[in-house]
Amino acid sequence: MSDGSSVQAEQLAYYRAVADEYEEHVIDVPGQDELQSAVDSFRPTGDVLELACGSGLWTQRLLRSASTLTAVDGAPEMLARARARVGSDRRVRFIEADLFSWQADRRYDAVFFGFWISHVPDDEFAAFWSLVADALTPGGRVFFCDDNHRPEPELIEGADSPLVQRRLNDGRPFTVIKIPFEPADLEQRLQALGWSITVTGTSGPFYWGTGGFTPGRSRLGGRA
Repeated sequence: MSDGSSVQAEQLAYYRAVADEYEEHVIDVPGQDELQSAVDSFRPTGDVLELACGSGLWTQRLLRSASTLTAVDGAPEMLARARARVGSDRRVRFIEADLFSWQADRRYDAVFFGFWISHVPDDEFAAFWSLVADALTPGGRVFFCDDNHRPEPELIEGADSPLVQRRLNDGRPFTVIKIPFEPADLEQRLQALGWSITVTGTSGPFYWGTGGFTPGRSRLGGRA
């Protein structure tokens, strides 16, 4: 297996390179309507934090109900697309940052991240969720969505590896992390970290989770 830090660097390089064609790589599988409905039902209000905002597809939806929105991503090319998508909306603050080292400078009423949790390395999982907990106000809500779709040609190191190979339209290959979580297993893992989150699957490979953090419960492996 490749060194973890080098894989994370290559994963970021992929998202920088794929920015202009990102929407062309959307998977066409069942469950998308269910997922869209779940996101629309979340409707976060107040101050909202979006992690790994990408090209802003979810950002514009969150702005339907949010008072303010802070959108963070490590790829400047993605942030440029997100800015263009939302236009001159002054409620949005964009931040370019590495989500494996960034920490919020304030607390938020809701935290959202779409199609990101499957790209978090296993050894960064607890620390990432500690970041999310630290960013939430007491009683704040979290919502995330993702998929566990990994086509056979992408499994360059076998089905048991968290790594897959993605290709741009011009054929350039990139190795990225793609962990195929099952909803029930992910829900149990989050419970062990002190979260009360329900993870729901769809008729296809998509899933979403929503809930909150319970102060005083275990945050195993969180930031020191």
